[in-house]
Amino acid sequence: MQLSFSAVKEFENCPRKFHQVRILKAYPHEDTDATLYGKEVHLACEEYIRDGKPLGGHVRFKAVLDKLNAFEGTKECELEMAIDKNGQCVPFDSEDRMYRGIADLVIINNDTARVIDYKTGSAKYPEPKQLELMALMIFAKYPAVMKVSGALLFLLHDVMVKREYHRKDFNALLKHWVSKQDTIMSCADTDTWNPNPTGLCSWCPHKSCEYWKPKRRY
Repeated sequence: MQLSFSAVKEFENCPRKFHQVRILKAYPHEDTDATLYGKEVHLACEEYIRDGKPLGGHVRFKAVLDKLNAFEGTKECELEMAIDKNGQCVPFDSEDRMYRGIADLVIINNDTARVIDYKTGSAKYPEPKQLELMALMIFAKYPAVMKVSGALLFLLHDVMVKREYHRKDFNALLKHWVSKQDTIMSCADTDTWNPNPTGLCSWCPHKSCEYWKPKRRY
């Protein structure tokens, strides 16, 4: 079972949706205006940091990106990383991978790393666990790194959610994420994908589920 943070999040929100979308692939991903805008902003940030390309219509983000650019160290944009169940760094497309992810920006400076994830959505419900998984993969990829400072950067709201991780906690972090994979694997072994009805059901593509209901109109 090869996973990502978004896959685990989807499983924890609703195993049945995870099964339909991630395993059966019954509902191919379709971009929305919001996701297309997010991709556009991510590309603009990447090209500005990596190549110095003007931000054009996204110049409003220049000040915060300049602050990131001012940090000393080697900057890696859209860094692909993957880790196996033993905590070893593996190629991004390895069949042995347990998790993989793409970090928007990683800055390596001696034994310290910074990882930044750009967000173009609401800052109301941040998911800092994403930073934890990124830190785990950075520790695996860069053995000299002893500390990872992570941040979810909500560009449209001037909000930054920060977390800090240390190499001494590597084994505990790995155990935590292995357990999440094991939970999903146990569902796969028994082919049991129970629904988890919540307020998100109206946005689920699996409309034949007994808990699906149309979005409320105000």
